[in-house]
Amino acid sequence: MTETSTGTRAAAWGVGASAPRPDATLKVTGEFAYASDLWLDGMVWGVTLRSPHPSAWIRSIDLGPALAMPGVLAALTHEDVPGEKFYGLDVKDQPVLAVDQVRYQGEPVALVAADHPETARRAAAAIVVDYEVRPAVTDPRESRDVVRHQPVRVGDTFEAEVVVTGEYEVGMQDQAFLGPESGLAVPAEDGGVDLYIATQWLHVDRDQLAPCLGLPPEKVRLTLSGVGGAFGAREDLSMQVHACMLALRLDRPVKIVYGREESFFGHVHRHPARMRYEHGATRDGRLVYVKADILLDGGAYCSSSPAVVGNAASLGVGPYEVPNVRIDATGVYTNNPPCGAMRGFGAVQACYAYESQMDRLAEACGLSPVEIRVRNAISQGSSLITGQVIDSPAPLAAMLRELEAMPMPMERSGSDLRGLPGGVSQTTHGESVRRGVGYGVGIKNICFSEGFDDYSTARVRAELVGGEPHVTVHTAAAEVGQGLVTIQAQIARTELGVEHVTVATADTTVGSAGSSSASRQSYVTGGAVKAACEAVRARFEGLPAREALEKFGPVEETREYRHRPTYPMHPETGQGDSHTQLALCVHRAVVDVDVELGLVKVVELAAVQDVGRILNPSALEGQIHGGSAQGLGLALMEEIQVRDGRVLNPSFTDYLIPTILDMPPMRLRVLENPDPAAPYGLRGAGEPPTLSSTPAIAAAVRAATGRELTRVPIRPEDIALFWDRSDDAVR
Repeated sequence: MTETSTGTRAAAWGVGASAPRPDATLKVTGEFAYASDLWLDGMVWGVTLRSPHPSAWIRSIDLGPALAMPGVLAALTHEDVPGEKFYGLDVKDQPVLAVDQVRYQGEPVALVAADHPETARRAAAAIVVDYEVRPAVTDPRESRDVVRHQPVRVGDTFEAEVVVTGEYEVGMQDQAFLGPESGLAVPAEDGGVDLYIATQWLHVDRDQLAPCLGLPPEKVRLTLSGVGGAFGAREDLSMQVHACMLALRLDRPVKIVYGREESFFGHVHRHPARMRYEHGATRDGRLVYVKADILLDGGAYCSSSPAVVGNAASLGVGPYEVPNVRIDATGVYTNNPPCGAMRGFGAVQACYAYESQMDRLAEACGLSPVEIRVRNAISQGSSLITGQVIDSPAPLAAMLRELEAMPMPMERSGSDLRGLPGGVSQTTHGESVRRGVGYGVGIKNICFSEGFDDYSTARVRAELVGGEPHVTVHTAAAEVGQGLVTIQAQIARTELGVEHVTVATADTTVGSAGSSSASRQSYVTGGAVKAACEAVRARFEGLPAREALEKFGPVEETREYRHRPTYPMHPETGQGDSHTQLALCVHRAVVDVDVELGLVKVVELAAVQDVGRILNPSALEGQIHGGSAQGLGLALMEEIQVRDGRVLNPSFTDYLIPTILDMPPMRLRVLENPDPAAPYGLRGAGEPPTLSSTPAIAAAVRAATGRELTRVPIRPEDIALFWDRSDDAVR
């Protein structure tokens, strides 16, 4: 093979191509090894005992009944934690095991290890805990325990010719990944532990684990195992420290795998939100001011609530030019389940409210939903409400016009029940079905914000294998289903002109890559891989890869990549360049609503998104479809039902997520307006469609029904109970 043909073949699967995923066939055929498939000779099983109460004092714990059972090897409480008893992403407020009280239903209280998983489960159930139940704070409006309050103050004019107000609510959404929390902890000869784990953030897991285990960080080694989805819920620890404690106590490998119900209790969720907005505008629809109170329920522990509050505040009016702003975003503690990162966190909740307000404003000003948005759209050179100037393309007005011009789906025809809301399971034949169209716009920060030291590390090694150039890329970046492994290989092929690229398994033997969240990995890990490849190429001294490697031998370089600096929001005014990059997505939703049964069918979603530069077209399309699906779920069906601090629906029987029957056809238009500050000019693409799809669908349902519908998810009773058949109108 000549160098020319190698370079050509490498370019064919380089940046910009729909390079195939190396894990695709294995996942489709069921052969892919997920963390829950891990197995090691001599391993035993761990199980966690969890509190049934959202708030209680612990009077005593009796492990005797569990330890007396045949096959039980250990039972542990907080007294057995070898190091620090608390951990946390932002604040160390979460106990490894409850110490003297429990603060939410499902809080870990004790651990059991046994030679069989069923034995371990029965032993955990046999532990006797004496609780003194106490009143729980479950209404965030009644909480006085604040995680973070972030105001934004701009201007001093809060009067206008047209004023619209609204109160909005977003329910608690679950990430609903299909692969439950799972991992295998293996004690090591040096007294440390090796943990094989499905996670989003290897190094931060390690940095939380080591102090709790009483070990130096270098003795806690993590290797990424197959991840069955994440969406933010794997940023926090779940079973990691519990498995490691048991493994070190027993000097045997310990595996923990959550069941589906336990998974609902074992990870954080999207923050529920209550929001009050007031928009003031001129009669021709130009925004004069926005006031907003945003209240986010963080649940029992801090997790990433401070960052969620910051996003809700800084992006609280959306991608619109507003000269006067008064926002108060607050996150509080309650005795509800802990909430933290979920796709688009903070920005999703605010987007539903401000987009609902823009529709109200359009109606009050006699304008179309698109026109009101175009008249107030940001563009390059605009200032956000934090004072940050948008210094790269932001063609929102053009995106909206392009979306509006897209063809509409065909009108429903015939009586095929499969095309009706509810499908073949309903009883109508279309006599009470109404169609509606709605629009939604979202703006999302990309990468970590507010001064976080956000970087990634990549090690790239080039060598001859069987006479052919071969490149190995090694990072700690977690592949959670988004296609990051594929992107890393594409970058290496492009930068080095080498066809054969291997992406090593992510682990903590290489420098940190940060979290697979905030739509950041293509940006920062992609930037690190690109920089390391450039360093390798520089050592080739202009020679083709094979000639260089024959002359110099193997070449290896490690590089860190950091994006431009960001700064904390001012604690009183909210001002500051707090974000690295911003991305826009706009959606149009077309729905059919059976107004008597309250059933909704999303007929079509159309989206326009600016991604800066497309690195992998098919992967990008999947990200936009996936983000839109989660937005649809939030709009119409997904909610963890919590009553008095207790979760009522911890199963996929009662917690509904969109299936292939719920997802409609999508029209996509992807724009490439490069960001000069980003590698290849790219913009993170995974989160923005989650923002704009929810308000677009809600707006379409409003258009079909005439109902205000100020809460998501929209439930059938929100529609059907208010429909008056006598005059075919809404009461």
